[in-house]
Amino acid sequence: MTQSLKKLIPQYLEYLEIELGRSQKTIENYDHYLQRFLNFVHKEFKIDKPSNLTLDIVHKYRVYLHRYEISNGVTFKISTQNYHVIALRNFLKYLAKIDISTLAAEKIEISKVPQREVEFLEPEEVTRLLESANGPNRAAKRDRALLELLFSAGLRVSEIVSIDIEDINLKRQEFSVRGKGDKIRIVFVSNTAKNAIEEYLNARTDIDPALFIRDKTGTNKEADAKGLRLTTRSVQRIVKHYATKAGIVKNVHPHTLRHSFATDLLQSGADIRSVQTMLGHANITTTQIYTHVTNKNLKNIHDKFHGKQK
Repeated sequence: MTQSLKKLIPQYLEYLEIELGRSQKTIENYDHYLQRFLNFVHKEFKIDKPSNLTLDIVHKYRVYLHRYEISNGVTFKISTQNYHVIALRNFLKYLAKIDISTLAAEKIEISKVPQREVEFLEPEEVTRLLESANGPNRAAKRDRALLELLFSAGLRVSEIVSIDIEDINLKRQEFSVRGKGDKIRIVFVSNTAKNAIEEYLNARTDIDPALFIRDKTGTNKEADAKGLRLTTRSVQRIVKHYATKAGIVKNVHPHTLRHSFATDLLQSGADIRSVQTMLGHANITTTQIYTHVTNKNLKNIHDKFHGKQK
């Protein structure tokens, strides 16, 4: 007897965890996407068998996702819709792998996503941002070290808050970081970032293992029990604060410094494959979002060769 979709989804999530070693966050996301699909087919078609799935059902599900209102008229972005569809396709591939008859995953196509607009800081803006964190107290030293390391290593905010002091090798000026999908990559520490981190650590008197910690104020026992580690929200506020202080009118957030890291490398002549590795992108197409704003050689080539036979 064919198992129900309701029972097969937990089996698939276990497969992601045990066989493929996917991160807990990935498993949670897949569970969320697949439960939404399951609720849709139950409500609209009253089916729960993989063999009952058809391309028409998937089409109607995609229409549902496209029109789904999150709040106040806001709908899912195309990329978010694609996350749902990718989860469904991979689930169907798993069903085929374990010899359960269902709709072929290859019949489902992914929507084309418009190219993202990348906002990054110009070199002069990066300098202003970094130099705006220049106070003598420990918090200012922390913030300078934080900003320097974000730009030096191109880290995601989730990566930088997870770093412990023992993780970072300032002598070699490099260390490994665990990124998306639990993938480990090597990142590098610039001389200015190294100096800022050393100055910050020298000002520390605590024994908390986290590299970046909050200022311990008051007697918040619950926060103390969890340690002093900065949260992603705290890092976002810090970056916003110094961007405003530096007079930068762009909407600056931690990922802006990651974009700035990538564009700086490409504009300086780094090849895109190396940048892909340093960013930890699984697919080169993700890194290619930077090329349309960073290839400054194109204008030089145009000026050198265009119209010379007139």
